[in-house]
Amino acid sequence: MKLMVNMAHPAHVHYFKNFVREMQDRGHEVQILAFDKEVTFKLLDNYELDYIKFGRHNKTLIKKIIGIPISDMKLYQIAKKLDPDIFVGFGSIYASHVSFLLRKTCINLEDTEPSMEQIGLYQPFANAIFTPTCFRRNLGRKQIRYNGYTELTHLHPKYFKPDPAVLDDLDLSRDEPFIILRFVSWTASHDFGQSGVKNNKDLTKELEKYGRVLISSERPLPRDLEEKRVKIAPEQLHNLLYYAALYVGEGGTTASEAAILGTHSIHISTLAKHCGVFEDLNRYGLMWTYDNEQGVMEKVSEIMEDDPRREGKRKRERLVGDKIDVTAFLSWFVENYPESFAIMKENPRYQDVFT
Repeated sequence: MKLMVNMAHPAHVHYFKNFVREMQDRGHEVQILAFDKEVTFKLLDNYELDYIKFGRHNKTLIKKIIGIPISDMKLYQIAKKLDPDIFVGFGSIYASHVSFLLRKTCINLEDTEPSMEQIGLYQPFANAIFTPTCFRRNLGRKQIRYNGYTELTHLHPKYFKPDPAVLDDLDLSRDEPFIILRFVSWTASHDFGQSGVKNNKDLTKELEKYGRVLISSERPLPRDLEEKRVKIAPEQLHNLLYYAALYVGEGGTTASEAAILGTHSIHISTLAKHCGVFEDLNRYGLMWTYDNEQGVMEKVSEIMEDDPRREGKRKRERLVGDKIDVTAFLSWFVENYPESFAIMKENPRYQDVFT
């Protein structure tokens, strides 16, 4: 079987790296197409995954719209030559369009309810759309709900083993509480008109009362905050999140990753209240969402009263025990399509074999 995996964001590298390796180990041919966004290429290089450089990420809404037919045409030319049987992506508009034109199969992952404009552009052309069970929207007969989160593709204990060496790289001790603070660029299509932290300096100062603050940011920072920017290899971020006492920030994916790793997470974004994944993580006592900083420090104080790392890892054990191995499930589904689609429609609990 020939597979084409589209990666348009650094997070997609994490989502699909284990799937790619698993399918290659099973003897399937996998071709990765990657967009030049932030550290996507660097991650692929560091994970030693071969890929085709496909294009650059468009930051403005107009450029995104204009870029769709251009990217469709470019992908069509590549795909016609490589002749994949199945396209796999995360919310990939281009993969769905081109697979439809070539009469091939497209399987898209999705977990972001506010992205309905993007979903609307690929839904008519995709064959299957994977969403977590807690996803709030009904996407029709193509939707396959699974008991897990996208981030479990790489953060399930089967795949992720924390490496404390990252603490040495940053001169952090095992006992020293530190907080990850993240700011995003707000350039994703579903981010337009949305907001998060209003005053990054004041929030940083308040958080420093509870420990060292390490900042991750997609956008430029004032000089005094730039000094706190964490400088590590991008593939080391999950190790840092695992050992942190707390995550606070605008990035939804990173907020979910922190919570799944057992690090209490406070997500600040006007989009957060619309997402079922965040609500589900809140049920485990691992994530809280706010539109802005109002009320955040009260929650920080409450979390930091106890031993947040010990409590967080205890909650993580329960969470992982309740969810499936998403990579194993996706690998089975793709390898056995379309029979797998029929099985899941007839008996959604079949996925329980992947717990």
